[in-house]
Amino acid sequence: MNHTLDIYRRLVGVQLRSQMQYRTSFAFDLIMTALTVVVEFGSVALVIQRFGSLQGWQLPEIAFLYGLVEIAFNLMDMIFSGFDPPRFGLTVRQGTFDQILLRPVNITAQVMGSRLVMRRLGRVAFGVAIFAYALSLNDITWTTTKLIYLPIVIISLIAFFGGLFVIGGTITFWTVDSIEVLNMLTYGGGFTISYPMTIYPDWLRRCFTYIVPAVFLNFYPALYFLDKPDPFNFPAFAPFIAPLVGFGMLWLALRIWHFGIQHYQSTGN
Repeated sequence: MNHTLDIYRRLVGVQLRSQMQYRTSFAFDLIMTALTVVVEFGSVALVIQRFGSLQGWQLPEIAFLYGLVEIAFNLMDMIFSGFDPPRFGLTVRQGTFDQILLRPVNITAQVMGSRLVMRRLGRVAFGVAIFAYALSLNDITWTTTKLIYLPIVIISLIAFFGGLFVIGGTITFWTVDSIEVLNMLTYGGGFTISYPMTIYPDWLRRCFTYIVPAVFLNFYPALYFLDKPDPFNFPAFAPFIAPLVGFGMLWLALRIWHFGIQHYQSTGN
C-alpha cells in the first residue's frame, strides 16, 4: 500500500512539474478556465435577477447548489482525469494500456497518476467564490452536524462522479471509443444537479433519483443545510445518504474496473 501511494505521489509530481514548467501559459490556462464559470453563472444570475426566483429558489440558494457542484466536480475532474473516457479510450485504442499492464506497479495508481489537469483549479477557485457568496447571503443555522457533514457531501460528490469516470473508462475496453451516454451522466449530470430538481420534468427527475441517484448528493443535502421543505416527500433520512450513494458508486466502479482488467484484450496499435 505504501509503495503504491509513493508511486502515485511520484507520478503526480511529474504532472505538476511538467504543467508548471511554462508558468505564464499555466496562469493563462487557469484564468481562461475560471472565466467560463464566471460567464456560465453570470448568465444564470442575470436571468434569475430578472424573474426573481426559479421555482421558489432565490439566487443565493441556487448559488449554494452551483458552487458545491463546481467545487466537487472539478476536483474530481482533476484527480480522476486519467480515467476520462475519451482520453482513456485513446490509450486503449493506441495499445498504450498494454505498457501499463506490463509494469510491476498498481494499475489503478498508474492510470490515476497519468494525468492531472491542474487548470481545473481555476474553476474550483471560482466555485469556492460562488459558494462563499451563497454562505454569506443564506441565513444558515449552523450546527456541529452541518459543519461535519458539509465536507462529507463534497467528498461524496467527488467519489460519485469519479466512479462514473472509472466506469466510462472501463467500458472503452470493449467499445474502444467512449460512448456519449457516459458524458451525459458525468458532465450532463453535474450540470443538472447544479440547479433545483423541481425545475425538471418527471422523467428526468426520476432518472437522477432512481437510475443515477445524484439527487441525493446535492439537492437533498442542500435542503438540509438551507432548511427548505422537501417537495417530493422522501423519508427524513434522504439528505444523509450522500456518502452511501457516492462511495457506493465508486466501490461499484472499481469492481467493474477490475473485472474489465481481467478480461482485457489488446487492440494492438
